[in-house]
Amino acid sequence: MTDSVHIVCPHCQSINRVPAAKLDDQPNCGRCQRPLFTGEPIELNSATFARQAQRSDIPLLVDFWAPWCGPCKMMAPQFQQAARLLEPKVRLAKVNTEAEPQLAAQFGIRSIPTLVLFRGGREIARQAGAMGAQDIVRWVSAQLG
Repeated sequence: MTDSVHIVCPHCQSINRVPAAKLDDQPNCGRCQRPLFTGEPIELNSATFARQAQRSDIPLLVDFWAPWCGPCKMMAPQFQQAARLLEPKVRLAKVNTEAEPQLAAQFGIRSIPTLVLFRGGREIARQAGAMGAQDIVRWVSAQLG
C-alpha cells in the first residue's frame, strides 16, 4: 500500500488524501468534517456511483437491490454488519435498482440481490443471491487476496 490513499467522502463527495497508516483512526473529511467511514453502507445514485468507484483508492462493494425483493430485505442487516467488519479497507454501498435502473442496466444486473466488487473503477467480481455477513466478508477477502 502507498503512503496515502484517496478516499471519497460519503457525505459531500470531496476527495480526501489520508495516510494509509491513519485509515483505522476514524479520519474525518477535510471539507465537511464528517467521518469518512461510518460502519454503514452508503446509498449511491448515478452521480455518486462513478465518483466513489473511480476516485477512491479502496475497493467498493455494491449491493444492487430493490425494495420489493424479499431476499434483499433479509440480506440488508447482514450487509450492514459486513460494513462494520470491512471498513475502512473496503467501502460498502447500496444501489436501489428501482430508483437507478440505468446503473442496473449498465452492469447487466439480472437478479437481485447481486454484490459487485470494484477496484480502481473496474468490476473484479460479482456474486448473486443473499449472503450472511461472515460469508460476505469471506467472499470479499478471497477476491482481494
